[in-house]
Amino acid sequence: MAQELPAPLTAADFPPVDMKQAELGQLLFYDKILSGNRNISCGTCHHPDFGTSDGLSLGLGEGGEGLGPDRRPADHIKRRVPRNAPALWNLGARSIDKVMHDGRISEDDMYGTRFNTPAEEWLPQGLDSVLAAQALFPMTSETEMAGDVEENEIAGAVNDRIDNGWPILAKRVRIIPEYGARFVAAFDHIDRPEDVSIVEIANALAAFMAHEFQSIDSAFDRYLRGEIAELPPQAMRGMQLFMGEVGCSTCHAGTLLSDQQFHALGLPAFGPGRTRKFDLMARDVGRMGESDALEDAYRFRTPMLRNVAHTGPYGHNGSYRTLEDMIGHHRDPVLGAATWSRDMPLLPEVAHLKKVDFLILSNARETARRSRFVDISLPPLSDRDVADIIAFLNTLSDPTALSGRMGIPASVPSGLKVDQGRR
Repeated sequence: MAQELPAPLTAADFPPVDMKQAELGQLLFYDKILSGNRNISCGTCHHPDFGTSDGLSLGLGEGGEGLGPDRRPADHIKRRVPRNAPALWNLGARSIDKVMHDGRISEDDMYGTRFNTPAEEWLPQGLDSVLAAQALFPMTSETEMAGDVEENEIAGAVNDRIDNGWPILAKRVRIIPEYGARFVAAFDHIDRPEDVSIVEIANALAAFMAHEFQSIDSAFDRYLRGEIAELPPQAMRGMQLFMGEVGCSTCHAGTLLSDQQFHALGLPAFGPGRTRKFDLMARDVGRMGESDALEDAYRFRTPMLRNVAHTGPYGHNGSYRTLEDMIGHHRDPVLGAATWSRDMPLLPEVAHLKKVDFLILSNARETARRSRFVDISLPPLSDRDVADIIAFLNTLSDPTALSGRMGIPASVPSGLKVDQGRR
């Protein structure tokens, strides 16, 4: 094997979690009270039934109804969520210092708040981790949880300044007696419900996600720890290809199977794109949107691969539904983009969005620019090689994590409906 196997991933790679905070975070994660219109929770788009994603290429956040591929517009939806909902596995690991597809939330004290985020100097002090910082921003997104400016006080406040909605949400939560009592019990510095701020809400959410979505018990993890002698023969061949001559582990490196860096795969473009404020076309320039560095154009963060068999569709915009198709694109990105078809992503039917969904494909200059940024170049792979690599990727599934340590609560203190799914 050309490259050594990574060190085993163990509980020591994660900071300890306060379980009272995690139990409180579990309720908040599945409670729709954190959305502007009280109709969507964190768990709606990061549901255990879909590997902590939503089973869609590009989701329907605010204004949608239902779960996963069955989700449909309940109200008028202006646009889809611009990027694929990322899985949440192992985001509580000590070594993670940036999150999101473009890394726009990171540990960096440039604004004096410990984190570099879209809120810049308006981010509140006291957040425990980059995962806690991340938890704040879906609440401010029109397409994810906030809703339209005209619809509710959260969206209206955020429209004035990104941090203005958080105090309103915190008050919504703390005036519910059960939540107030739980915050007092879970946080030593909280003596009364009136002291609860969005910081404690974010820290509780992070505690839950770090505990619930820790994934360290896959067959591959047990093999690395010496608890099993070997993987099945096909998976062993796939592991040798992945870690060796094919070079997948160059980017999917280390214990988390990600170098935490940004790479261009030349994936087909579609959807609204996560555009910059001054960008009038429906495109997504990736890391460059955060860094403003041309060399970061069309580059996205290397995903971690625990439970990857359960987290499709794949890519920053969910271009491919299956691992076979995603690996096929890696084999030949130019051919993959040229032969990709509009029926390959999994998109809920929204009639008035059909034209916008694929508008970027008509822009020849943008297509040409994107095709020049491709960082992957694999040696020739046979169909058997691909099947072997997929067999290895299946050994990254962790039954303990997938079944849930805490699971989905039957009810939440707000009394709002909980998206239970198939469980």
